[in-house]
Order: sequence, then C-alpha cells, then structure tokens
Amino acid sequence: MLKEFKEFALKGNLLDIAVGLILALAFVTVVTAFVDGIIMPLIAAIFGEPSFDDIVWTVGDGQILIGTFITALINFVLIAWVLFLIVKAANRMRGPEEAAGPTEVELLTQIRDELARR
Repeated sequence: MLKEFKEFALKGNLLDIAVGLILALAFVTVVTAFVDGIIMPLIAAIFGEPSFDDIVWTVGDGQILIGTFITALINFVLIAWVLFLIVKAANRMRGPEEAAGPTEVELLTQIRDELARR
C-alpha cells in the first residue's frame, strides 16, 4: 500500500498540478497587491473613493456588499487577462503544430487502393 501511494504521489501529472496550484496561489497575492496598491488608488484619485468596499445596499437589517464583489471581479478579470497572455505567448513559442498524419481509416483506404491498383 505504501508503494502504491508513493507511485501515485510521485506521478508527473500530480506534481505538475501541485506546482501549478502553488504558483497560482502566489500569483493571486501578486494580483491582489497590484489591485489594492495601484488600481484602487487610481480609482480613488479619479472618483474620490479609495475602494469599492463602501458600496453597499442595505435591505432591512442586512447589507449586500456590492463593492466587495466589484473588487473581486476586477481581480478575476486581471488574473484571467494575464493568464490569457501567458498561454498565448506559450503557444506562440511552441511554433506551429505539425500537421497530423492521416487517420487510420485514411491509411487503410490508401493501402486498399494501392493493392487494388497492383
């Protein structure tokens, strides 16, 4: 059982996913710092409010925190945009994909046609 666990834990895909998750968590902190340290002060300079967190709807005794959602949405859009650019650059660096060869059916058809021709 220990051997099976070791094989499972040390598979390449699992390690790749773990590294990707750790990098993603670190990336989220960078984007959050960017939004809180640069984007929100710019918004404060333009609109006079340092944060969207003050935007709330009061319904009875409860509050709907629209501003917190807007801040999270800005974080998400920035993360998605940067990841899009990273994937686009990685695909460009790979170069054009080689054309796939004929399918199995196409190969069998070519063999059949060649045998029939002979």
